[in-house]
Amino acid sequence: MKKITILALHLGYGGIEQYISSLCKMLDKDYEIEIISTYKVSEKPLVPFSKRVKIKYLIDDKPNKKELKDSIFSFKIKSIFKEFKKSIKILYLKKIENIKAIKNIDSNYVITTRIFHNKLVSRYLNKNIIKIATDHNYHNDNQKYIESLIKSCKNFDYFIAISKTLYESYKDRFKNTKCIYIPNVIDNIPRVSSKLQNNTIISIGRLSEEKGFDDLISVVELVKQHIKDIKLHLIGDGILKEKLEEKIKKLKLENNVIMHGYLDKKEMEEYMLDSSLYVMTSHSESFGLVLIEAMSYGLPLIAFDSATGAREIISSKNGILISGRDRYDMARNIINLLKSKDKKSKLGKNSKKLCEQYLAKNIKDNWLEILK
Repeated sequence: MKKITILALHLGYGGIEQYISSLCKMLDKDYEIEIISTYKVSEKPLVPFSKRVKIKYLIDDKPNKKELKDSIFSFKIKSIFKEFKKSIKILYLKKIENIKAIKNIDSNYVITTRIFHNKLVSRYLNKNIIKIATDHNYHNDNQKYIESLIKSCKNFDYFIAISKTLYESYKDRFKNTKCIYIPNVIDNIPRVSSKLQNNTIISIGRLSEEKGFDDLISVVELVKQHIKDIKLHLIGDGILKEKLEEKIKKLKLENNVIMHGYLDKKEMEEYMLDSSLYVMTSHSESFGLVLIEAMSYGLPLIAFDSATGAREIISSKNGILISGRDRYDMARNIINLLKSKDKKSKLGKNSKKLCEQYLAKNIKDNWLEILK
């Protein structure tokens, strides 16, 4: 059986990690799969893998960015020195241990998910191994990022674009690397669907600037003026947690916005089924995997069209795109949809049907064709 090595930064919870998990589920019966993860952020991976997949961690620790930041703000000299020293050590080990691991890979194929790994693979991996790069960031026409990505793939055989927009953007930019479009996937479609009966919306993601959750909280405030019992399930964790909590408190939305932190898939399902709309306020997205997951529960979608990944997935059949990041327009459309049982039902049924094209079983052959 031929062997695939996938290089990961960590196996915590996030879009890239879900992508790796789904990729393994598609391929682990046909290929031997090994994952080399730089960091060990938890005792067990936060995304599911079968026992057939072998996982190797290079560093039995994780970056201490938050701890270093906290020690600087609290101005504890000993703590600053300790965390700074640890940070330097982790960064040093990150590069050294990856180079060592890449030099020793004995697989038929290597799949990467980040520019950091692309650069090292291009330089240190055995030339006879097939190299496949994937990228999960939308470049926002940042030429520096685009050039960095293309340069990092100079010795790669394939570049996999996970959205049509990224494919069109990159397809003519590589010299010797073949660019192919293979979309992100979901593993299955739940048998259950939301009843779309509650004045409840849901949004999921890392609590960081690019996700635009501060705008989403402002939208909830506007909706509340017309729907008093509006409720937002906000699922995710990140560096903006405290800042968002302060905004919720300032706007007196403690009873309307519930921050759940990180939840596993089973827990997340409970809140998907309790909701009537999925709302995305991201500034940018390469591919909105979470939108596909929401569709699988029969939820209508609303998003700002600044997120390219949302534009690829949402149409008038399954939701609404809001232009110009207009919070008032988004609030107005949320209000109208929550009050319209027929329209919600129609969009929700279409969502469930449309997400079938992203099922792993319908995408698997695309991967097998490349590997064979």
